[in-house]
Amino acid sequence: MRFQTTETFDKLFVRLSKIIQMKAAKKTDLFKKNPFHPSLRVEKLRPKKFNVWSFRVDRDCRIIFKFVERDLVEFIFIGHHNEIYDYSFFK
Repeated sequence: MRFQTTETFDKLFVRLSKIIQMKAAKKTDLFKKNPFHPSLRVEKLRPKKFNVWSFRVDRDCRIIFKFVERDLVEFIFIGHHNEIYDYSFFK
């Protein structure tokens, strides 16, 4: 599987604390090995028509992603779980 990030994801990632960046890197590595590993708690976000998913970095932080093609995943957003529901990619 191939992976890419959006410009928004990259900008948000560098603003995170080093601790969260390390956690995100660890969870991303796990995601690359098994996108539906139980510890990631992957879920499809609403509205479901946008086909956007999330997985947990830790209790508060989420990575939002989309299956762009059969073998391509795009990381769209990273941040606090309360922020993902206000994010403009839903529009």
